[in-house]
Amino acid sequence: MIKANDKNIKTWLEVSENSDFPIQNIPFGIAKANNEIFVATRIGDTVINIYKLAQMGCFSNIDAEFFNEDKLNDFMLLGKQATRDVRNEISDVFNLENKDKKDELQHVLTAVNEVEMLMPVQVGDYTDFYSSEQHAFNVGCLFRDPNNALLPNWKHIPVGYHGRASSVVPSGLDFHRPKGQKKPPTEEVPVFGQSNLLDFELETAFFTYEGKPLGDSITTAEADDYIFGMALFNDWSARDIQGWEYVPLGPFLGKNFASHISCWIVTLDALEPFRTAGPVQDPKVLPYLEYEGDKHIDINLEVLIQPEGSEEASVCKSNYKYMYWNMNQQLAHHTINGCDINVGDCYGSGTISGPEEGQFGSMLEISWKGTKTVPMKDGTERKFINDNDTVIMRGFAQKDGVRIGFGEVSAKVLPAK
Repeated sequence: MIKANDKNIKTWLEVSENSDFPIQNIPFGIAKANNEIFVATRIGDTVINIYKLAQMGCFSNIDAEFFNEDKLNDFMLLGKQATRDVRNEISDVFNLENKDKKDELQHVLTAVNEVEMLMPVQVGDYTDFYSSEQHAFNVGCLFRDPNNALLPNWKHIPVGYHGRASSVVPSGLDFHRPKGQKKPPTEEVPVFGQSNLLDFELETAFFTYEGKPLGDSITTAEADDYIFGMALFNDWSARDIQGWEYVPLGPFLGKNFASHISCWIVTLDALEPFRTAGPVQDPKVLPYLEYEGDKHIDINLEVLIQPEGSEEASVCKSNYKYMYWNMNQQLAHHTINGCDINVGDCYGSGTISGPEEGQFGSMLEISWKGTKTVPMKDGTERKFINDNDTVIMRGFAQKDGVRIGFGEVSAKVLPAK
């Protein structure tokens, strides 16, 4: 039992009933307030300056300077036990039983609407997986046929590729529609221009602590100790650019123009109560990919599109539990050849699609390659994403009266430069 996860703990801070951030969450992020940048956490709609908290002596074994940073990486270097200890000690400080400390702690508290959330992690390397069976099947049906939807290797390895870390950016950073080469079916040669098939991909991401040296591998049993936490992840895709370039080496310019993450990293510890069984993997995986226990996580996910000047419209409701390959298997496969991982590395889950319509995690699937339209609240329709649309993703896990959420990841598409 992780002390901070106790569902019976109450806090003296105000927390609304459906908040993503009860005292059982205690995520980590980087905040800016009053021209100060610091490591922060959040309870309800209150952002907590962990650096100032540390200066008060609230953490027994960690120097305050680890929290006087503009990224979480230095804190993450301390490892999993340090993360767990800090969450537990924050839980104690803001426990209802310690409400007599309310006045002396006011200087560490700021309302969330008075804070700017920044990129939480310095991402050194970024890997994107392709681990939802329904998504892979849907895409295979669209570009091949149902009998050959999954490629021969798909159920044997967690397929992945190395993406561009520099364009992993925080929620709220608007971006321009990408341009590139495309080859429309009506043309004999490629043309250059803006992407007309801009798409979101509903994903989650996880971030790692420092790994093992080059040449060593992380097992599925060890993987939890190397995973710091998770965020929501919108891994945008320019389908027309991607469709022309991806053979034979896979994604490149169709993917590396922007990938947005939510700004609060929810620790793997906080998500432990929401573990669930994964699908039966058939055929049987190789021994290094076998795992014990429940390693999937029940996280409700939703995607909404908001045209400029209009209300947001829900276009997808899915769940992370639908993934075929879990994080432990992904990390074990990633390192089985001796690849080393570093603190702050980012790993995308791959598009998360459920088994039914309404649960598909991309417009490519929702519009079935542009053959269907999706209605917006302003009377317009979408097949893919238009200029000045804002795409919003939200997610939370809920069980036994406790809701642990991520807030949201959102970004607006600006016209191509």
